[in-house]
Amino acid sequence: MKYLLWLLKAAIFFTLFAFALNNQQDATVHFFFGTQWTAPAVLIVLIAFTLGVAVGVLGMVPRWWRHRKAARRAQEAAPQPPAAAAAAQAPAEPTMPQTPIDGI
Repeated sequence: MKYLLWLLKAAIFFTLFAFALNNQQDATVHFFFGTQWTAPAVLIVLIAFTLGVAVGVLGMVPRWWRHRKAARRAQEAAPQPPAAAAAAQAPAEPTMPQTPIDGI
């Protein structure tokens, strides 16, 4: 299974590498007000993909924060078992092990 995953990753890499090699010609992106940008087609595709991922992640951030806050509230409101509650309330003081002293 491990080798199959590596083979799949290698196939994806070489496919994308061949795509990049086959799309080295220049492409022009036209912006507003007559401005334009000329770059290799593969670079334009890579930048468009990266911007799409960034917009998607930024769109999900508020929902992630809401879910984290709700999970934190639910965890605080959940009843704790008696042993866990006592351990959480007890101060964490280091204790010395009591060993019997022989011969003194």
